[in-house]
Formats: sequence, C-alpha cells, structure tokens
Amino acid sequence: MAKSFKRAGNAAPQFLEDDPSTGYLPGRRWPVVRYGLISLAISAVLVFAIELIVRGDVAGTISFFLQPFKPGWTTIVVFALVLIGLDAVLGRSHQSLMIVAPLTLSLAFVGHQKSHYLGDPLYPTDFLYARQIFALLPLLVRERPMTALAMVAGIVAGLSLLVYGWRLWRRKVPALSHKGRLARLTLAVPLLAFFVSIMDYATFSWTRDRLQIIPIMWDQKENYASNGFALAFALNVPMAHVSAPPGYSDKAIAAIDRTNVTASVPTEKPDIIVVMSESFWDSTKLPGVTITPDPIPNVRALRSGSMFSPEFGGMTANIEFEALTGFSNAFLPAGSIPYQQYVRTPTPSMATFLKSEGYRARAIHPGTNWFWNRGAVYADFGFNDFKSEETLPPMEKRGPLASDAAMTDEIIREADASDDPVFFFAVSLQNHGPYEPNRYSNPTHSVQAPISQWARDSLISYAEGSADADRGLERLIEWAKTRERPTIVAFFGDHLPPLGPVYVETGFLKDNVAPRKEPTPEAALEHHATPLIIWSNRSGPVENLGTVSPAFLPYHILTAAGITHPYYTGFLGEMRERYRVVDRNLLLTPTGEATSDWARQKEIDPAIRDFRLLQYDMMFGKRLAAPDFFPETVDKVVSHTS
Repeated sequence: MAKSFKRAGNAAPQFLEDDPSTGYLPGRRWPVVRYGLISLAISAVLVFAIELIVRGDVAGTISFFLQPFKPGWTTIVVFALVLIGLDAVLGRSHQSLMIVAPLTLSLAFVGHQKSHYLGDPLYPTDFLYARQIFALLPLLVRERPMTALAMVAGIVAGLSLLVYGWRLWRRKVPALSHKGRLARLTLAVPLLAFFVSIMDYATFSWTRDRLQIIPIMWDQKENYASNGFALAFALNVPMAHVSAPPGYSDKAIAAIDRTNVTASVPTEKPDIIVVMSESFWDSTKLPGVTITPDPIPNVRALRSGSMFSPEFGGMTANIEFEALTGFSNAFLPAGSIPYQQYVRTPTPSMATFLKSEGYRARAIHPGTNWFWNRGAVYADFGFNDFKSEETLPPMEKRGPLASDAAMTDEIIREADASDDPVFFFAVSLQNHGPYEPNRYSNPTHSVQAPISQWARDSLISYAEGSADADRGLERLIEWAKTRERPTIVAFFGDHLPPLGPVYVETGFLKDNVAPRKEPTPEAALEHHATPLIIWSNRSGPVENLGTVSPAFLPYHILTAAGITHPYYTGFLGEMRERYRVVDRNLLLTPTGEATSDWARQKEIDPAIRDFRLLQYDMMFGKRLAAPDFFPETVDKVVSHTS
C-alpha cells in the first residue's frame, strides 16, 4: 500500500525530478549545479574560441585567460547568463548555444578580417554601413573567386547543419517547465540588466573598475586586447552618444577668442573645384620599388604639400567630414563615423557658407547615392545638388569602375554650363581597392621590385589607376588655364591604398595595415600623408604647405580663393599657426614638435580645448557660437530627418 502510494506521489513531478535536462529540480541541488557548471563550461569554450579567432594567436589567447585580473572571466560569466536566459526563452536546455555560438563566432571572424585588412577592430557602428560592404563584394569576388565560392559553400553548409541540429534538439530534449524557465529568467535578467548599466564608458562604475574592465577608448586596439572582443564591443555601443566636453557651458563658448575676420568674397568670385581622389598616393615611396614611367608626374610638379589622413586604407567618409566642415575626428569617439552617426541635422560646411554667398554648391561621386549616407549628409551640409550614379549620365568605365576621365569630363561640362560661380566637391571611384592583378588590359607601367609576381601585378594595377588620376588633374589644370573666371583646383588623396601584402613584401609595413597608434611621429607621417595640390589659374600652385590635417583644408582652399570667413579662415587660421596636424593620437606644430597621446594628459592646450568646445557646440550643443563663427547658419537651421 505504501509502495503504491509512493508511486502515485511520484507520478505528478516525474518530468521535473527525473529529467536532468530541465535544470530545475525541486529538492535536488546537484542537477541544478550541474546545469550551471555545464553552462559555464560551454561559455568558457565559446569565449576562448572567440578570442582565438579574433586574435589569431593561441599563446596570446591563453595569456589573456591566465591573467587573473583580466576581464576574460567576467566575459565567461556574462555569456553563461545570456545562455541561461535564452534557454528560458527557447524552452530547451542549452539550445541557446545554437543561436549565440554562430552569431558570436561569425562576428569574431568578421572582426579578425577587418583588423587584418583595415587595422581597426569591429565596432557596433560598422553595421550601419554593412550595405557598403555588400556593394563592394563584386570587387572582392573578382580578386579571389575561389575564396568567395568557398565562403558561400561554407555558409550554406553551416546554415543547413544549424537547421538540422535545431530540429533534432527540439525533438530529443524535453521542454523546460514553467518553473524552470522562470527560475532562469529570475537569475539572468537582473544580473544582465545590471551589467548593461555599467558599460557606459563615459561614466565611472565602481563595479566595472573592480572587475578590471577598463575602457580604453583612445586606443581601440588596446581596448580590445585588454578587455577582450565581447566586452570591448559592448563598451563601444554607447559611442553613438557624444558626451559634452568638460567645461562646456554658455560661459565657455563666450570665452573663446573671436577674430576680426568677417565673411567676404572677391568681386569676381572664383570657381572652386575640390577633387578627393580615391586612395591616391605616391607608390614610388615603397622601399626597393621602381615604377616606370613615373605614374604621377603632374602631381609631383604641382605639389603644395601633404594631407595627413586620420585613416589608413579606408573610411573615406571621415576624411570628407574634416575637409568639408573644418571639424576634427580627433574630438569624436574612436571608431565613429560622423556621416553615419552624427550628421542628422543641417551642419555648417564650406558648402553652406559658399551657397550663402551666391555659389552653386555641387557634389559629384560616380558611386551610389546611399554609399556612406552621402545623399542625406550632403543635403545637411548645404549642397544644392548631388550627382551620383543614379543621376549622372552613363559614365565610361576603366576597369570595373567609373573612370576618373569621365568624372573630369562631367566637372568641366557642369562648370562651363553654370552662370553662377560653382563650388564642386568631387569624390573619384576608379582607383578603389582591391587592386587585383590584371585589372586593366594593356597596362602602360612596369614594376621592378624583389617581391612576388602577385604583388608586382597588384602594384601595376594600382599604378595604372594613380596615373589616370594624375592625368585627370592635368586635364583640369589645362582647362582652368584657358578660363577667364578665376578658378581654384584642390586635389588630394583621402588615404593610403589598401595594398595589403605589397606593404609587407616591400618592407614598408610589418603588417598589411599601419597601426592606429604609430610608435613615432615620423612613422605616422610616413603612413598617413597623401599628396596635396592647391592651384589657382591666376597665381599657380600654392607652395610649402607642409603636412596638414584635412580639417585645415578649408582654410587653405578659401585663402587661395581670396575668401575670408570667421571660422574657416579666422579660427582655423589661428589654429593653423599653432598646429598643422590635429589627430586623435598626435598633435604636430608647424615647426615639427610632436605631442603624442595628448588626449590622455591632464592639461590640454587651451587652443585645442576651444577647438573641441566649438565643434561640440555646433554639432551637438546649443549652437551658441553660430552668430560669431557661422553667421550664415543663424535662423536657417531647420529639422531634417536623414
């Protein structure tokens, strides 16, 4: 009788007590502990795999976990909580691994590839321009078709295996009880919510500090190396919000020195044509390399100086941002892209000012309108119109992309057809990477260098594109010489090209990309300087500019045009007297004195402080400085949705 009663009593909770897969067993602690330990073990293996993929170094990965004060162990606990919480949502023990593992391992792989080719880790904001990456896939397929095919096959196989495993798991593993799911959520949700609350790098957290999670936002490579991929990625999520600089107030803006410079243009307004040439650089600077004939003879003859790019091998939009606004990426979160994140309302630029003075402000790019969000950004910058692939007439291609010659023809045609003075900002496309061998049929250049045949052929492809850009400049100059209207032509490369293995084989770099934080100012100049030409059909090339940040280009361009402005020639002119390079990691004076890691110092030059305050005020703040520094924007700012 007692035996029968016992069986009857056991019948109801049999699912909970006899099935360890539920993980919630009233009265039995060991299955609960076992579930927790298994979750921790799975998390440890997953986090180790993520770090191994991202770092590409077994010894470095092991070292990361062997150091007790590194946040790797915190990451394991966080991943375990995520897995436990998702198990509750999905209703099966450990099934969350089928979502978390593919997602995080894929992110780790993408992060490794980005670091390998562009030198920067993966940021949350990178997904804002994922469409750009897909748009460039045809070029990548052309360069490495077998690799692309293998990746597609791997993705298809992986997804098929995942679907099969998911369905098998749902059939084989019993569903969790309501109590088991509630217990998991009760544990995971509050702890994860607390963890999220301490991940804003702009605020101090006692807990985060004790866990040795130290936001190193000024050096993202070190940030990812020290905190690990997952935590560093999470620390970068809040970068979409830019905190006010210390001391920002009405009084601080009022205290910034006002110059006596006012807005003025010559009676005969000059046309201003600015060409930002994709990846344009002097490839003859590669050690041990001889390129015949010289691919850039016109640039060499007319060169005014160098432009110090804040980027390497990519991120063109960040150079555009500085060159058009006179603001600096140095004052924005590392890894951010203003075009994607911050330009969401009318923002002062050279286009805004020149349009207010009767210019027709026009932008041209033979790529798509949405690339880098240019369509919306150019509207916010005040351009009258933007001609892109969608609105330009059919353009002749050179290789796989629209040619520099066709873009030059369009600039000349539109300038000649305009009765109003024009401000052109043109971004070329032809010489965009990758530089696959045999990109152009019947190349006119040859390369002599002790490097592999692949690297030699790749360099020939790049040299051909550079020569076309050089000829485009020559054509603009020859055309401008015949014009009655004063004409200013500015030409510069946005960054060094992504030549990858060519740099390593020639000894120019140790890795495929330059380090974000260079060991010396000399190395920074070598790896970030591109040719700069500012030329007038009345006075010829501007000379001896040295190396300047793109934020100072408005000053030099407008000065050459005989135009003044309280910010672009006034404030930036005075700033240029103090610094010629303002970069996140480097300040460089006109005499060559360098200050590295300036942002980490307790005392910052008041001039740099004012530069930062002024930029924040106009981009994110109250625009208190507008009447004195940007009078053309007063009473003209309206809400704009990009």
